[in-house]
Amino acid sequence: MSKDIVWKRSEVESPCIQVCVVHPEERICTGCLRSIDEITRWSKMAPEERSEIMTELPTRAPRLKKRRGGRSARLKR
Repeated sequence: MSKDIVWKRSEVESPCIQVCVVHPEERICTGCLRSIDEITRWSKMAPEERSEIMTELPTRAPRLKKRRGGRSARLKR
């Protein structure tokens, strides 16, 4: 039996893209947009809960696009 067969289960896949950086203000991963709690519990969640989170993830993306000041904010200091 190939080890690849283990990962071909009928469950909601993780949205992880292996860019694991938690945004300091929003407290969500900049790669997959999940909270630390969601990332931690993912493997233990029911498929329905995973599906709900997957549906909500695109709505979180704008939270990371807020400008934090950039160069002009640094010059004001």
